[in-house]
Amino acid sequence: MTIQTAKLSDPAVRAFVTAVNAHDREAFMQLLAPGATMADDGSDRDLADWIDREIFTSHGHMEVDREARDGRSLVARYRNDTWGEMRTKWDFIIEDDGRISRFETGQA
Repeated sequence: MTIQTAKLSDPAVRAFVTAVNAHDREAFMQLLAPGATMADDGSDRDLADWIDREIFTSHGHMEVDREARDGRSLVARYRNDTWGEMRTKWDFIIEDDGRISRFETGQA
């Protein structure tokens, strides 16, 4: 059962999913803390390169199936034009100012 994006618990994570699904790169970038980092399947990646390739140029889309850790951990069906659809996990570190300093994703 999919959780509606508007009902996700953490405001930063909710905004992250909204920006991904709207293909709004500017809104996405505003959510990130300076020096934000990310990992995919356990390996650190270049953030700008990864988001362009895996989200924005490939029309990424998330449908969240469940959340944990007060909304800072998600299991979602993620799809893009490159890889199709896969079950993924997403974990977020949110700073005191509400911006995302790190996210990690990978197959669930």
